[in-house]
Amino acid sequence: MSAIVELTKENYEAEIKESPIPVVVDFWGPKCGPCMALMPKYHELADNPKYEGKVKFCSVDTSKNRRVAIGLKVMAQPTFLFWKGGAEVARLSGDGTSIEGITAEVDKML
Repeated sequence: MSAIVELTKENYEAEIKESPIPVVVDFWGPKCGPCMALMPKYHELADNPKYEGKVKFCSVDTSKNRRVAIGLKVMAQPTFLFWKGGAEVARLSGDGTSIEGITAEVDKML
């Protein structure tokens, strides 16, 4: 079972901006091929014991939570936002997004 927090308009501010640990947010959609290809790898990353208690992994289904995506100026899928101390510190977006790039950004936040 993956340790990924599903974000909605009701909980995203508390989960991201008030988190005492760094946060990674995956913005995806069910009709996005690259999103669906990355998803199993993202879940594996979230389940890695190396990050347990050190990084919070979150996910936003943009087909159900458009306001969250728009509010954070997410205009493409897949998009990964990286937050630390309540502020966005990095962003990866579009077709070139890879699990290696995501992992590198996560490691930079530690």
